[in-house]
Amino acid sequence: VDKPPVRRVAIFGGTHGNELSGVFLVKHWQESGAEIRRPGMEVKPFLTNPRAVKKCTRYIDCDLNRVFDPDNLGRTVVEDIPYEVRRAQEINQIFGPKGSDDAYDLIFDLHNTTANMGGTLILESSRDDFTIQMFHYIKNALAPEPCPVLLIEHPSLKYATTRSVAKHPVGKYEQ
Repeated sequence: VDKPPVRRVAIFGGTHGNELSGVFLVKHWQESGAEIRRPGMEVKPFLTNPRAVKKCTRYIDCDLNRVFDPDNLGRTVVEDIPYEVRRAQEINQIFGPKGSDDAYDLIFDLHNTTANMGGTLILESSRDDFTIQMFHYIKNALAPEPCPVLLIEHPSLKYATTRSVAKHPVGKYEQ
């Protein structure tokens, strides 16, 4: 199947405000993005949860990485709406809308973990040929360092993660 080329990529850091590797990288790339610039491609580093980052806490009102579902994205903005739901709506406007042809091609969401899993890539669909090929390339480029891929696919689950706004969602966890 002939697919359009990947032209718009976002790199997210700070989805959880206490996971600082992605925050540091995003801030670095916002100041000087030369190393992520590519001809014919827009690469946008983006701090997803700035209030939580400022407080160095996972979230303010609720987990940002769980509110990208239709109910929350379609909620009416009122004064007492949780901060992360409002932020999800803003992110969906900038990088989506989720599920549309206008959505960013790829969102690479950077996280940290305390689990002993090293650098791990998160894949949400075994049917996303582009992402599978990209993971294969990354694993070969990092060899001989291990880079496990965790498939979190479930046939009836609709993902509500930050990265799920993109056509090709990718999670990256570092220990």
